[in-house]
Amino acid sequence: MTRFNDKVVLITGGTSGIGLATAQRFLAEGAHVVITGRSPSRVAAVADSIGAVGVASDVGDLASLDALMTTVKERYGRIDAIFANAGTGTFMPFAEIGESDFSSTVDVNVKGVFFTIQKAMPLMPDGSSIVINASWTLHRGVGILTLYSATKAAVHNLARTLAAELAPRGIRVNSISPGYIDTPMYPEASLDEEPARTIKDRVAAGRFGKPQEVASAVAFLASSDASYVNGQDLVVDGGLVATIPT
Repeated sequence: MTRFNDKVVLITGGTSGIGLATAQRFLAEGAHVVITGRSPSRVAAVADSIGAVGVASDVGDLASLDALMTTVKERYGRIDAIFANAGTGTFMPFAEIGESDFSSTVDVNVKGVFFTIQKAMPLMPDGSSIVINASWTLHRGVGILTLYSATKAAVHNLARTLAAELAPRGIRVNSISPGYIDTPMYPEASLDEEPARTIKDRVAAGRFGKPQEVASAVAFLASSDASYVNGQDLVVDGGLVATIPT
């Protein structure tokens, strides 16, 4: 498939897990891919290994985002698609969440997404596409995920409001909500057998998802195949949210 021949795609948090798998998918479909991450050495190593362009950048720092956009502009002059993927998790009881926990999570998951898109807007031609990484947790209330879930609900709402605001330019904005995906952020191998089985029993597919399965969905939303999909959230969770397995 060559849906993205000569297209320029920016992927934040692209050095591992879903971000890395998505970068590889876009590259396989002919895109020029720019990946970001906080660690300069890791960004450089991963970018070199997959044939992407790597730029060390902190999405929670506006000056860093400005520098990122300057680099992309100088190299390519435009951004045809964004996967706003960079995110972090704070998983603790509501009563134990402190101001620093709140700030660090919101800075990446909400502020980072918001300003990544805003800073990229001058480089995005009409008809571009934006995909935001949300989470299945915005669809269900789960204890100890209060802060994380709130940030993901916020960025899905951002997708809907931006879809309306950017409609005159033909720029589509959607979010994607992965379920339990086997990534470095939440590796299946780190769980004991019983907790892992409990999770799988909640999923109609009976297993953890793969980053490549989410990458396929992101590529769909960013492509012309999804030309009439706008302001939506695509849940990629093996049936976790929608079903009660028997």
